[in-house]
Amino acid sequence: MSSSAQDLTMNYNTSQHELEELVIARQKLETQLQENKIVQDEFDGLREETQVYKLTGNVLLPVEQFEAKSNVSKRLEFITAEINRCEENIKTKQGLLEKLRAELLQTQQARQQ
Repeated sequence: MSSSAQDLTMNYNTSQHELEELVIARQKLETQLQENKIVQDEFDGLREETQVYKLTGNVLLPVEQFEAKSNVSKRLEFITAEINRCEENIKTKQGLLEKLRAELLQTQQARQQ
């Protein structure tokens, strides 16, 4: 196998591994998004006077309901932005993989001729 074919193969394998990591990160973000949506839904069902607590370390501390709701909303915005960024990176990496796959096929065909 020529040096350029080895380089292409190595780049392809590296990119494939990076794509797998991006997909795993995307899945984790989706899990976080769903968990925070559940919390937001719970907040929507609370009465105004209901006390809300936040777990800090191993201690429950009281927090204002509006502050807790605001924090969850901000977290949802952040996670959504991260998911979008991750999806763009996945698309970019998939495009690179397609390009590398085509180059590898060309290299293999050239060697066979």
